[in-house]
Amino acid sequence: MTPAHLQKLSPVPPRQVEINDGFWAPKLKTNREVTIPTVYQRCRETGRIDAWKLDWKPGQPQTPHVFWDSDVAKWIEAAAHSLATHPDPKLETTLDDLIDTIAKAQQPDGYLNTHFTAVRPDMRWKNLRDWHELYCAGHLIEAAVAYFHATGKKKFLDTVCRCADHIDRVFGTSPGQKRGYPGHEEIELALVKLYQATGERRYLQLAKYFIDERGQQPHYFDVEARERGEDPASYWAKTHEYTQSHLPVREQKIPVGHAVRGMYLYSAMVDLAVECQDHELLAAGKRLWQHLVHKRMYVTGGIGSSRANEGHTADYDLPNETAYAETCAAIGLVLFTHRLLQIEPDTAYADVIERALYNVCLSGVSLTGARFFYENPLESRGNHQRWEWHECSCCPPNIARLLATLGQYIYSQNAHAFFVHLYIGGNVTIACNGETVRLTQQSNYPWDGKITFRIASEREVDLTLALRLPGWCRAAEIKVNGEEVAIPPRLEKGYAKIHRRWQSGDQVELNLFMPIERVQAHPQVRANCGRIALQRGPLVYCLEEIDNGKNLNDLVLCRDKELAVNFESDFLGGVSVITGAAKRRQLAPWQEQLYRADLAATENIFFKAIPYFAWANRAPGEMLVWLREACYSGDPSHSTQFA
Repeated sequence: MTPAHLQKLSPVPPRQVEINDGFWAPKLKTNREVTIPTVYQRCRETGRIDAWKLDWKPGQPQTPHVFWDSDVAKWIEAAAHSLATHPDPKLETTLDDLIDTIAKAQQPDGYLNTHFTAVRPDMRWKNLRDWHELYCAGHLIEAAVAYFHATGKKKFLDTVCRCADHIDRVFGTSPGQKRGYPGHEEIELALVKLYQATGERRYLQLAKYFIDERGQQPHYFDVEARERGEDPASYWAKTHEYTQSHLPVREQKIPVGHAVRGMYLYSAMVDLAVECQDHELLAAGKRLWQHLVHKRMYVTGGIGSSRANEGHTADYDLPNETAYAETCAAIGLVLFTHRLLQIEPDTAYADVIERALYNVCLSGVSLTGARFFYENPLESRGNHQRWEWHECSCCPPNIARLLATLGQYIYSQNAHAFFVHLYIGGNVTIACNGETVRLTQQSNYPWDGKITFRIASEREVDLTLALRLPGWCRAAEIKVNGEEVAIPPRLEKGYAKIHRRWQSGDQVELNLFMPIERVQAHPQVRANCGRIALQRGPLVYCLEEIDNGKNLNDLVLCRDKELAVNFESDFLGGVSVITGAAKRRQLAPWQEQLYRADLAATENIFFKAIPYFAWANRAPGEMLVWLREACYSGDPSHSTQFA
């Protein structure tokens, strides 16, 4: 049982949530009908699916890579989550056939990996630091648990249990075992899920071993390097911060290294803290989260500023054009933060989940659902475009599985209260005090802050309804059955709680005022000094060249002019755009001059900003999030307006 005094809430499972709003429902439909089939097809075309047949021979193309198994596993998990809410016999048959192939690829001792079975069988478990055996095993475990929950079928679950049993025999502190742990974390959180699905406590203990052993001395990655005949000092990453193994996890205070790996590690730390009543481990996780979101997170919710290590550098080092902000890292941030939200219902956590979901996560997939971003910069000269596939294609199946599980992020509950974290239209059914309660949520969010809830229940039910008031919202109104409810000046961690005996037909109206905000960055974020970002509700906006012409960095918004918002139903799938007055230097007088001492001529223009998630879905061109701003008294009524 989950210890009640550590985990305060439980997420409502996606199968109990129906999403039917105008924003997310079409995107989830695209995920089911385009993204999931596209990822499968490209896994097949690139050899990732056939690799499980183990018939590759030296000299043949499409050599199975050390991380290929994880791509296939994440696709299986995405498809399984899709089946749980939208049954599809054809998809289920495809999954069953693939699972049969994977089960046949399992070795007699339980080992399961295409690369180290077909390509380098002599190198099993020889380089945990750089290779991805445990990482791939973790994703296979997650996929099997998801498929078991979706279908009740145990074949895949039994397969990964045999794999986990093998890993449990290989790693540990007993004589003859390797005292290793993964260079790319992931299996730790997967083993907790496997324990929860099977009740086999050995899997929880193995996860705990991997967490507790990390960063201990002598450092295992140095030990195994010497065993391979390598000098540990020649490690290409130069520091064990890259793998978050520079210190034991309970001693870590700052998020470092590869961002995706860190998010999976921190997620597992929270899972174990809950299962094992480990307050010290939980404190370490919270400490890392606080530092991350207050000093190392982009306004879009992206994390990991550097291409060199696909991760973190220094506090407030958040460059725009070279921002890495990997899609997988943002997804990992959502996973990590969602776990903390169940322990401490605080709008600060839900705010980060919402920021990442609506901005950097959605940016990771095109509006068509068939093209992707690995990196999500906040500025582009026009050379950063979506791709159909990538040699390292971890992000496409990852965004597919995130969207397939969106329902679990909307609501949580405990015995006495029902929490609404995200405002996504649809229906949810829960059990409360012996009664079945159906809550219907209707809104035009994120374009509008007016949300309506309706209660349906056979009998009266005593319940606290906790509505999140987002951090971006400066004013809100709540009405119950038409009567205004006073919102306390000091909310309980950002949630407005309404306690009453609810009757079927009761209605709650929530109005979140949603003005356009000019957001500033901390003064130590040097890249953004003197600049602002436009945000409305949860959405961060950007400018694209196709709407505003070239040389976006020379555009200066007029601080003393009003900004306007308008919903365009036939533009980019239907989005609200922000328009306003700006000035820009005229290029023509410059001719061949590189520098000038006299005051340059300017032109008045009207700019058009679009939601960040929708950029790079049209003609290639410049993009900019952080904009220059100044006070002008000029009249832009005779401006040049760009199409």
